[in-house]
Amino acid sequence: MNLDVVQSFLEIYRRGSLTAAATARGLSQPAVSGHLRRLEEHLGESLFQRTGQGVTPTARADLLAHRLGSHLDEVKAALRESDEEGWTGTVRIGAAAEITAARLVPGLSSLAGPGLQLRFTTGHPEGLLPELVEGRLDLVVSSVRPRMPGVEAVPLIDEEFVLIAAPGIARRVDPELLSSSPLKALASLPLVAYSEELPIIRRYWRSEFGQRPGNPVALLVPDLRAVLAAVVAGVGVSVLPRYLAGPAVSVGQAEVLHEPVVAPLNTLHLARQGGVPPTPAASRVARRLRELASSWGDL
Repeated sequence: MNLDVVQSFLEIYRRGSLTAAATARGLSQPAVSGHLRRLEEHLGESLFQRTGQGVTPTARADLLAHRLGSHLDEVKAALRESDEEGWTGTVRIGAAAEITAARLVPGLSSLAGPGLQLRFTTGHPEGLLPELVEGRLDLVVSSVRPRMPGVEAVPLIDEEFVLIAAPGIARRVDPELLSSSPLKALASLPLVAYSEELPIIRRYWRSEFGQRPGNPVALLVPDLRAVLAAVVAGVGVSVLPRYLAGPAVSVGQAEVLHEPVVAPLNTLHLARQGGVPPTPAASRVARRLRELASSWGDL
């Protein structure tokens, strides 16, 4: 498949009409129809249902557009941008406060300057992704896979979770009981959590121990960096991304209580507004984020 075929498919998908896609591409409608036919023959299935108002994508078309869209747009942006264009403009990035401080700002700061300005907005995906759809953000690093219309996303990196405690609390845990019956060994330990719903802790408990935690909650604070500070201070135990917990563990301020066979992971996605080609500056920042993610490994 060549790029012409893929470009025609994406224009049909985004515009809902072969005629509109042909106009956008500067081609005849038969040429665009031929591109679509070639792609459908290659895949062995139809990608659109024809209607009186245009075309409706199939589930296969939705999946294909999701996988191809952002990549092709960035290829096109890279081909048309000059070095100067890629270093000018403003790029608005949304992400959780913790990864913004720990990874994004240190990693992207070398790009910032008089020509290229970076603007960070911190928050949760449920608040950031609508901002992306409305065009008020250019990129979002999302801790959930975006499934809302108007958003295209690709996996960026996996974050790994670890159960940690201060050394004084860790010494209260019987290692033999922890190995044979971890729920019983951990049952009396107080929790330090991000919210009342215990989202990260609950996920770890269900993944590793098969049920929700029944431990008392000693402290709630809506910032994972503050959760780490409370754990180090000996308030209780918690589950945190390894990129946050790692420095404290490495200097002996905290210890990993439990070593799962397969560490629980969560995939972070890099999202952008669907159907709108990225600016050269946003394309450059997105490429830099992917380069950084490949060097980070699992967070």
